[in-house]
Parts: sequence; C-alpha cells; structure tokens
Amino acid sequence: MKIYIKYMVSMRCKLVVKEELKKLGIEIVQIELGLVEIFEPVSDSQYEKLKKNLLLTGLEMLDDKKSILIGKIKNVIIEMIHYSDDVPKINFSDYLSKKLDYNYTYLSNIFSEVNGITLQQFIINHKIERIKELLLYEELNLTEIAHKLHYSSAAHLSTQFKRVTGSSPSDFKQMREKRLINLENL
Repeated sequence: MKIYIKYMVSMRCKLVVKEELKKLGIEIVQIELGLVEIFEPVSDSQYEKLKKNLLLTGLEMLDDKKSILIGKIKNVIIEMIHYSDDVPKINFSDYLSKKLDYNYTYLSNIFSEVNGITLQQFIINHKIERIKELLLYEELNLTEIAHKLHYSSAAHLSTQFKRVTGSSPSDFKQMREKRLINLENL
C-alpha cells in the first residue's frame, strides 16, 4: 500500500514519518520524499491516527488524485534540484514528463490550477533557493553553480537571481559577509 504525504520535503520529514509509523506498528517497505510504501493495508483507525499525528508535525496525507499528482511533481522537482548532485542533462519539462509518465502540458496546467503559480516559476524559485545555499557554502563559484544547475551562463543565472530576489548573487554574498562581521563586533 502506498501513502502520499504533502510537505514531506527533507530527510528530517522522512524521520518524522518513520517515527509516526513505528509508533502505530506499521511496517515500512520503502520511504521516499512524499511517499511511503507500507507492507500491508492499515485499519481505518490506524489511518486516521496517522493522518492526525502527521498534521500535528506539519505534514499532511493526500487522498485525492490531483493532490497526489501535485505532491509527486513537487517532490520530483525538490529532489532533482536540492538533493541530486547531477541535475538531469535534459530540460526539466522532459524530465518531469518522463519521470511521472504524463504530458508536460497536462502537468503544468494542473499544477498552475491548484497552486496559483506556474510550474516553471516553482522550478525557478527552487533553483534560486539552491543557488543561495551554494553561495553561502562558498564551495563553488558562480560559473560552477550555473553549470551545476544547467544555466546557459553565469550571466543568465545572475539575471534570473536578481529578478527573483532583487539583488545580485555577489550582493547576496556580501550581505552575508557583512552580517558575519557585525556579529563578530558584538
């Protein structure tokens, strides 16, 4: 049996879900972002208890097909951008279509309808958050980050970053350094 979970976007969320399932004596076959496969079906009382406990932790079980598909879309994007060392060489639309076995136009339309934001903007927002992380870690320069996230150039990355955040990547990095300097003076 598969259980789909909304907002399950990190390794910490996986641990929370594992713990809740363990408390209820539910045996896990496999756990991924947004999805838990369990050994055998759960009783109605176990299902409701799990649903209630997950809500208390900020997670939500998905019941309808649209919500499940949206959850899958988000998890594929988050996993691809934040947790994969190699962002796919093909474009995101082809990757999503192939991974979820749906036409990209259908995925994009249903995503926009439910979330009020385009799928492309969701991807861009997550890429920008990943860029911020990578800039803060200072392990890669801007050209390497652009290459890693499949931007055509560092200039394209910078333009998109500034459009979304209001500051350039170098300004963003300098703001962090200024905050650290200010903290050292306390």
